[in-house]
Amino acid sequence: MPRIEPIKPENVPADSKPTLDAFTKNIGFTPNMMATFAASPIAFNAWAALFSVMSKALDVKTRDSIGLAVSEVNGCNYCLTVHSYTAEHMAKLPADEIILARKGHAPDPKRDAAVQFARKVIETRGKVSDTDVAKVRNAGYSDANIMEIVGLVAMYSLTNFINNVSDPDRDFPPVTLAGLI
Repeated sequence: MPRIEPIKPENVPADSKPTLDAFTKNIGFTPNMMATFAASPIAFNAWAALFSVMSKALDVKTRDSIGLAVSEVNGCNYCLTVHSYTAEHMAKLPADEIILARKGHAPDPKRDAAVQFARKVIETRGKVSDTDVAKVRNAGYSDANIMEIVGLVAMYSLTNFINNVSDPDRDFPPVTLAGLI
């Protein structure tokens, strides 16, 4: 049972409504996380703006893999369900790659470096080593890309924390992953 209830459509704050309506239209339903987050137009719209911009960072497989790695470290079961679903249906990652991403890896060497770096960022609260930065650079990521990885870690952590605090009911279809479920 959620600790913070999702807002009913008729009670959505006016300043959250356009953003929530846009997500609902795009996704096809209103996720519980967003209906909960929308209680604060300031926090919700700030996250939505960050999400919109960060959706242009790197490629979808790398973004979803980072989302899975960060959500695993942060123990956010809601986000793990969402990212597993989007990784399978949007990024077209097979189950074994979803499992690998949750462990902080990827089969592609370049993506693996980004996911490992993202995991280091969240585990060390950003206090990565010179070696960690060198590894991600050596894999072909620019300093701008490194900032994007850090931005993705922060963005995914925000939703992890919102969901860990509010504990919404999971409303995305479950993804059956051998060895995890």
